Amino acid sequence: MTATAGTDRVVASMTLAEKAALCAGRDFWSLYGVPRLGVPALLVADGPHGLRKELSTGQVQLGQSVPATCFPTAAAMASTWDPDLIEQVGRALGAEARAEGVSVLLGPGVNIKRTPLCGRNFEYFSEDPLLAGRLGAAWIRGVQSQGVGASLKHFAANNQEHRRFSVDALVDERALREVYLAAFEGAITGGAPWTVMCAYNRLNGTYAAEHEWLLTRVLREQWGFDGIVVSDWGAVNERVEGLAAGLDLEMPGFGGHHDQLVVDAVQAGALPADVLDRTAARFLTLVERTAQAREDGHTYDRDAHHALAGRVAAEGAVLLKNDGGLLPLAPGARIAVIGAFAKQPRFQGAGSSHINPHRLDDAYTRLSALAEATYAPGYRRDSDEIDEALLAEAVAVARAADTVLVYAGLTDSYETEGLDRTHLRLPASHDALIAAVAAANPRTVVVLHNGAPVELPWHGDVPAIVEAYLGGQAGGSAVADVLFGLAEPGGRLAETFPHRWADNPVHALPNGPRQAEYRESVHVGYRYYDTAGADVLFPFGHGLSYTSFDHTGLSATGTGPVEVTVTVTNTGERAGSEVVQVYVHHPAAAGARPDQELKGFAKVRLAPGESRAVTVVLDRRAFAWYDVTTASWAVTGGRYEIRVGASSRDIRATVAVDVTGDAPPAPAYPVPAPGQQWDRDGFAAVYGRPLPDNTADAPGTFTLNTPLHDMRSSPVTRLLQATARRQARGFVKDPKSPMALLIGAMLDEMPLRMLSMMSRGRISRPVQEGLLDLANGRWARGLRALARRR
Repeated sequence: MTATAGTDRVVASMTLAEKAALCAGRDFWSLYGVPRLGVPALLVADGPHGLRKELSTGQVQLGQSVPATCFPTAAAMASTWDPDLIEQVGRALGAEARAEGVSVLLGPGVNIKRTPLCGRNFEYFSEDPLLAGRLGAAWIRGVQSQGVGASLKHFAANNQEHRRFSVDALVDERALREVYLAAFEGAITGGAPWTVMCAYNRLNGTYAAEHEWLLTRVLREQWGFDGIVVSDWGAVNERVEGLAAGLDLEMPGFGGHHDQLVVDAVQAGALPADVLDRTAARFLTLVERTAQAREDGHTYDRDAHHALAGRVAAEGAVLLKNDGGLLPLAPGARIAVIGAFAKQPRFQGAGSSHINPHRLDDAYTRLSALAEATYAPGYRRDSDEIDEALLAEAVAVARAADTVLVYAGLTDSYETEGLDRTHLRLPASHDALIAAVAAANPRTVVVLHNGAPVELPWHGDVPAIVEAYLGGQAGGSAVADVLFGLAEPGGRLAETFPHRWADNPVHALPNGPRQAEYRESVHVGYRYYDTAGADVLFPFGHGLSYTSFDHTGLSATGTGPVEVTVTVTNTGERAGSEVVQVYVHHPAAAGARPDQELKGFAKVRLAPGESRAVTVVLDRRAFAWYDVTTASWAVTGGRYEIRVGASSRDIRATVAVDVTGDAPPAPAYPVPAPGQQWDRDGFAAVYGRPLPDNTADAPGTFTLNTPLHDMRSSPVTRLLQATARRQARGFVKDPKSPMALLIGAMLDEMPLRMLSMMSRGRISRPVQEGLLDLANGRWARGLRALARRR
């Protein structure tokens, strides 16, 4: 089929069954085509920070994928604050997907980092929607420039892994619009993705996969999205309702086990035929857009992609602390390299985005080429336990060196899809190592490899800390170059580092069993910390340089849009980059709006002594808040303060600007002082309706969406879980591995309706309903139902 064949004619030529088949995947990673009409099947693959094309399309085999470039994860990419660089990454990812015949790459993830405990935060960009949206848009543009579709995910309010298959995110509409949907809106309007992936969770009572307001009214009618909406894998609750709401493609498929439901609904008049025609037409558009991905002969330059991965790792490395200018080190220095991560890198997170890199740099090899290096592991690579012998060896090695580099962070089991962390601490073996080494040698540098904020109880005892995040396959050598000044630490934090988990605004808010209550509303991340005046370890936007910068001549002209111009001068002796961050302070009552919000940014690279005028344009939306009473963006007139800084807590210059408005001030929502919390009744008033009971389903009232863990009182459920665990042990040998932990979480948190995906279509909906009857104690009805399905 060609783009000129006529979509309407092709759709009209399809049978009802062929159209229904296009609404679900053929298996885990491929989509049906219509061979008799020349419509090809399509291949999709995971890919937020690298191509993960499975060796088989029929199942998930983490760790068994084609070799590909593992770029730094999204947490590290976001720290670059550089959309142009992220667009280059997107182009590289698109080229690798095209070389493997992949039509759609699943990414990027722009979900807001509401809590630093989210186990998948390494795959997400930021706690700020403007930054997340702009970087997401750049990623999308890069991938799609290669003829490969992007799949923006996970739409929407998927901000925790705990109970992700069933939890209901209760978010007031203003917070949705200003924070959680804003990141998707920016990525869609700035990147125009060809697909969007809806989330597992419910949003305000309705599953995302059948949320007509979300998928049709907002996504398509208000934002102009014209592509395909695909479900997350196993996220479909009711297939027909999903189609009617705007969900085009169910993944995975397994032989059309839901196709007959769609056909029956159309024939019975329960689903309009034009809904199916609409989805078929969208599929044909995707086929046309991705034609280049199915051409033979595409290749890519592995060495060039490896070099790009290294550049991103360096640009995303954040120099958190550098007392006394300890860094950069001088070439040839006598150093001790301590920590197993230096030789066995922690360079990516665990779960569905796990990449099989075609090469992998370690830090120690590169450091040995730059200095006189000795080594001690300090801890066991995949253990939390303190090994006294390894600790003593590390201390001895540290004492004999001029400078110590300690490589620490989170082990694989801490950060994985499907599981949230339970605290912000590093493994005990890592904290003990750093404390002992710092006591033995005051010239200690800590290099962190983790995908999200961590507590640093020893931060006052070490002079230098580098947050290297999960730096991809070239991160080891790239960060080594940063430590020796051969590359610049170009990163700035895209998230706040609190002192401790208890400082986070959501630490005591319910995240289950039924609902996650977003009582903090718009006060997410630095929006809360800055408004409440809470002390933080490292603020949003923070990052030091090996040089210094002045910000002078700040001006703001216009009343909306407003042109903000500032001159940035490199006042140091080394070349470097500065991220100009533009915050807007609102003239509002306490709590009505965050104290300040990021509304623009620009990264500028300057030679020593060089000055450059940087202009950031703030459109009218930069001054607006979402008025739920009028369902529109409202601007309150008055004097706003424009703040330009190097972080949300390092404001270098301010200027006032008068903005004309057409709305009253935003309604007040008091922000609790640090250590206190929002109350449930106050949130109910902001939410606009009574909050549902946040209790687990009881025996006798279980549904197909009740997590198996909540049904553990039933012997049927316990038998199902035990059987699944025995099967899992057949291919996951290490019970403490991330894969084993992920499977364990799924077996606890998945509902009965997901048994279809887990069994590759063999456990149909009638069988699930029979098992549900048994779990609810309706033995006779359940047994009859199962007997009919034999």
